[in-house]
Amino acid sequence: QVQLVESGGGLVQAGGSLRLSCAASGGTFSRLAMAWFRQAPGKEREFVATIGWGGAKIYYSESVKGRFVISRDNAENTVDLQMNFLSREDTAVYYCAARHFDVRRESGEYEYWGQGTQVTVSS
Repeated sequence: QVQLVESGGGLVQAGGSLRLSCAASGGTFSRLAMAWFRQAPGKEREFVATIGWGGAKIYYSESVKGRFVISRDNAENTVDLQMNFLSREDTAVYYCAARHFDVRRESGEYEYWGQGTQVTVSS
């Protein structure tokens, strides 16, 4: 069983940056595809970014492409999300997710989830 714990959320002004981190335990991290999703109030959970085992496969949603960077450290069992040029539309609870095998963009394809971390962007 894989456990995921997110950290790094908080309040930031529009145009600012924030770095989220997700620590994994209980599994073979280097065999997991990792992803970030987010859910804003009143909206469905949406895909943000995903990264494959070795970091070669990386995909972003159109809404964050060019602003967010996902990365992983297989030695530390962590996956990070560097978020730049934040806007109010980025306000949401951000979730770390993991699945065995290949990357996916659909939340239903992920087996393991963290509890989420709140990101609030003020104008």
